[in-house]
Formats: sequence, structure tokens, C-alpha cells
Amino acid sequence: MRTTPVIAIHGGAGTISAAALSAGAAQAYHEALHAILHAARASLLGGASALDAVCLAVEMLEDCPLFNAGHGAVFTHAGTHELDAAVMNGADLRAGAIACVSRIRRPVRAARAVMEDGAHVLLAGAGAEAFARERGLEMVEPSYFSTEARRAQLAQAQGAGRVVLDHDGAASAAAAPLDEGRKFGTVGAVALDLQGHLAAATSTGGMTNKRVGRVGDSPLIGAGTYADDKRAAVSCTGSGEMFIRAAAAYDVCARMRYAGQSLAQAAQAVVMQTLPSIGGSGGLIAIDRNGNVCMPFNTDGMYRGHARGTEAPQTAIHR
Repeated sequence: MRTTPVIAIHGGAGTISAAALSAGAAQAYHEALHAILHAARASLLGGASALDAVCLAVEMLEDCPLFNAGHGAVFTHAGTHELDAAVMNGADLRAGAIACVSRIRRPVRAARAVMEDGAHVLLAGAGAEAFARERGLEMVEPSYFSTEARRAQLAQAQGAGRVVLDHDGAASAAAAPLDEGRKFGTVGAVALDLQGHLAAATSTGGMTNKRVGRVGDSPLIGAGTYADDKRAAVSCTGSGEMFIRAAAAYDVCARMRYAGQSLAQAAQAVVMQTLPSIGGSGGLIAIDRNGNVCMPFNTDGMYRGHARGTEAPQTAIHR
């Protein structure tokens, strides 16, 4: 029997900006999320694998400057870009990831290439970029990822002497439904395909004004990304160091496996109990093998959406 396919995506979590809400600027984000869900859903209905669908969704998120991944990624303290991404296939637990790259146009493609090569799970820095070149992936100058809005956010963060989760920014707060100074900027997707297989993918530009060489949870399998056909597919967004310490993505599946919890129970426990207990903020999206979707977050908002079968995609930002 064929399974009803499901796709869910996220574009970061954070604090609601009252000024932005009054301006009604959420439309652009909803339109972007809808377009990505439409494309990923169409691919699933056409028979694409869950892995293909999540990679397509994340590539589109990487290409959209509204989100902190790929084009529009935030800057490090040195005024450079360091991007991370990961993919995981639930059918066989294969995974691939890359970290601290600045010349790979679509980092999620490189992560998938690492997975398909099979020799390693995580490649970083110059070695990851050399691998991408060998595989014929599109390379760009680091300036490709830069936008003036992100540069202004870096200047603001450096002026305040802060490292900011996602990007600091009165510079763009009036144009975004979530306060850019208090938003966690990761993008991700999880999917269930017609064959009943699960997959997850996550990509990020990291933190504004972060130390060069910092790696968060996104490319770490089990922390920010995880998928297992027997349980669920999970992609996280939030204070990366805390998600790493909690092994957040894997913990959702572990609770389902060892404690017999439902997806909703497991995801809620991780996001609302485990993470806050160590100061962790953010959220996650997850789909289980039965097609149940859960998207909890402990911040005021999270860019998110999902589409099931032929039903119209649903998107949301606030509670």
C-alpha cells in the first residue's frame, strides 16, 4: 500500500516583532514557505523519495535571502561566511554533513554528496570544499552569500559586542515578522514519501558575529538532524549549543523507541522540558512513520509549514 506523502519545513524560530506585525510584513514569508511546500509536495506526489523532497525544499530555502542559509547567510566576527548542512535517510540511517564552508552554493547538495559517497559522514572547511569540487557541485565566491541587510546586522552586533543567534537587527526588524535580533536562523525539512520512507535535511548560516570555526547543531547527526523509518524524521532550529548537549533530534526518536511515547509527547518533552532546563530556546519539526506532524517551539514564533497529500499547504509564523 502506498503512504500519503507529507512534507514539513521550517525557517527559524524566535521572538515576535510588534513593529513588524503592525506592518503586516508576514506575507512575503508565507508566500516563500507556500512556494517551497508546493514544489516539495509535487515532487512527492510524483514519486520522488523523501530524501529528494527534503533536499529540494532546503535548496529552495537556501536560495531565499529571507532565511539564514545559503544566499543571505549571516556573517562571522571576521566578516566571512561559514555554512553548515546535513541530510539523513531514514530507510538505512545513511547520513552526510558539511561544516564551515564558504564557497559551495547549495550546502545541502554537498551534504547529500558526502552521504552518497559513503566513506565519511561529516566533512569540514577546505576539505569539504575540495570534495564538492571533485563531485562537480556549483561553487561560488563567498560574496554570493552576502546581503547588505546581513552586513548591517553584523555591524550592529559588533557594536554591541555580542554574538547573536541568527542575526541582530534593528536593521531589518521592521521588515520581518520575527525580531531578527532574537531569531534562530536555521532552515530544514522532513518528509514521508509514498513508499513510507522518512528523511530529514537541515542547513544554516550560523550565528551573526560568531567565532570563526564555530559549528552548531545543524550538521551534527542526532543533535539538529535525524531520521529513522521506524520512528521519525526531525530537523531542529535554536540555540545550537544546547541542542548539541541534549542530542535533541535523536532524543525525540529515543523517547519513542524506549519510552513508547508518541511523536507529540516526545517532541513536546524535548522542546518544552529538556531544552529549557539547560537554557535552550528554539523548536523543531518532525514527522513519524504514520504521517503525524509535530512542530513545537518554546519561542514566540517559528517560520513553519506542512503539506499532506493533495491538501493545500498550511503555513504559520506565530502561535
